[in-house]
Amino acid sequence: MSFFAVLLALIVEQARPLAPGNAVHGVLRSWARWSSRNLDAGRPHHGWLAWSVAVVLPSLAALAIHLALWQVHPALAIVWNVLVLYVTLGFRQFSHHFTDIRDALDMGDEMQARQLLADWQQVDASELPRSEIVRHVIEHSVLAAHRHVFGVLSWYSVLAALGLGPAGAVLYRMSEFVARYWTYKSRRPGEGVSAASLHAADTSWGVIDYLPARMTAVAFAVVGSFEDAIDSWRQYAQQLARPEQVSTTDRNKGVVLAATAGAVNVRLGGSRLKAARANPLDADQDEPQATVSTPGREPELAHLRSIVGLVWRSVVLWMVLLALLTLARLLG
Repeated sequence: MSFFAVLLALIVEQARPLAPGNAVHGVLRSWARWSSRNLDAGRPHHGWLAWSVAVVLPSLAALAIHLALWQVHPALAIVWNVLVLYVTLGFRQFSHHFTDIRDALDMGDEMQARQLLADWQQVDASELPRSEIVRHVIEHSVLAAHRHVFGVLSWYSVLAALGLGPAGAVLYRMSEFVARYWTYKSRRPGEGVSAASLHAADTSWGVIDYLPARMTAVAFAVVGSFEDAIDSWRQYAQQLARPEQVSTTDRNKGVVLAATAGAVNVRLGGSRLKAARANPLDADQDEPQATVSTPGREPELAHLRSIVGLVWRSVVLWMVLLALLTLARLLG
């Protein structure tokens, strides 16, 4: 069932992607805001309570609906899985940024590419050379692909195999969203989230993303240059994270970026862009300001095509694994 649900969700998402500011995401944003406003009293246990209500409760609701529909008819449960995956899984939630910047660079319009990158991540990209534009696009796009596609697939596949339906997909996406949204809210005057809630959200997100980040890195190694990806992972994952205080979240990001650098032989890491203004909700809030660089070729336009191939080969690898698991269950 997992294979068919993921396949159908990807097809529907490619044909008709969710529009920005859609009603579903609006409801989830309101839910995260309500949880922090009504349950966040500033103490550690309040932070964990707010996080549990914001993240765990929707996951349990998705599971309950799945189980109820399964009792009525398995086909209804599959439809529910497809709907949940359609909301939580997909390239089109971020790929238009990548495509627009790549097309601008392909036409030689570096000024437009800088502006598009600045609008996407809310950074000052006015003085970036071409290679640095490409590097930042690769880094942000790979992390987005991990969080919107491979991380969701990881948690969905594991929990669906245990009979828990789409609960894993909801848990992963809500955990990532709540950590990002509460960080965004904490930086707005008068709408702050307590340090307890921020700690609970960040800690939980780091733990939940720990295994998916490494599964993504392994997938990139398998479909890319395996030895170089593993070597880069071992030597540079921690150095690509925040240098002054490496958290689990930063280590997860470092693992994905280091494996990507080795898989396609590209230099990643280095100085980070300074935020032009308070980051909006869809920007990466916790980028370190400076890191070391991995070895590899200087980023160039051809690497963007290599990244597209790397990501899609990883998707195919995931689908093959899901197909084999589904076949094994049917035969068993």
